[in-house]
Amino acid sequence: MLEKMKTFCYLCKFFVIIVMTEVNFQAVNVSLPPLDVKAVQQWIEKVAASHDKRVGRLTYIFCDDEYIIATNRQYLGHDYYTDIITFDYSTRRRIAGDMVISLDTVRSNAAMLNVPYETELQRVVVHGVLHLCGINDKGPGEREIMERHENDALAMIDQPLILHKAENNEV
Repeated sequence: MLEKMKTFCYLCKFFVIIVMTEVNFQAVNVSLPPLDVKAVQQWIEKVAASHDKRVGRLTYIFCDDEYIIATNRQYLGHDYYTDIITFDYSTRRRIAGDMVISLDTVRSNAAMLNVPYETELQRVVVHGVLHLCGINDKGPGEREIMERHENDALAMIDQPLILHKAENNEV
C-alpha cells in the first residue's frame, strides 16, 4: 500500500490541474453597469470561500424587465418580473452558473426600499452567488437566512465595486 501511495505522489508531481475563476459580464437591452471587474471577482471569491466553495465560470447577464420576464416564462414557467434568475451548473465544491439580472427591477427595488441603487445592485449580484453556494430563499424562514448571508457578504466589500455613480442613480 505504501508503495502505491509513493507512486501516486510521484505521478502528482507531473500533473498540474488548473481551474481558473472566470466571471463574465454581458448586457442585453441595457448598458453594462460600470463595475470594477477585478474587485467584483475578488469579492465573489471571498464570499464563495466563506461557504467553503471555489468559483468556476460565472456569467452575469444584465438586462431589462422585458428580457427577464421572457426568460422567466421560457425556462421556469413563471409569469412575473424578478430581479434575478440563477441557473446553477455547480459541482460539489465549485460554483458555476448564469445569472440574469434585471436592472429595471433592481432600480425599482432600490427606490421602494429607499437604499442606493449601487447597494441594491451589489446585493442582487451576491444573491446569485449565494444561491450557487446552496442558500435558498423560498421556504419558511429561508428569506431571513438569505438576507443574513447577503448582509455578511456586503460587509466583505473592501473596495468600491462600481467605478462611478451616474446621474439619476443609473449605473
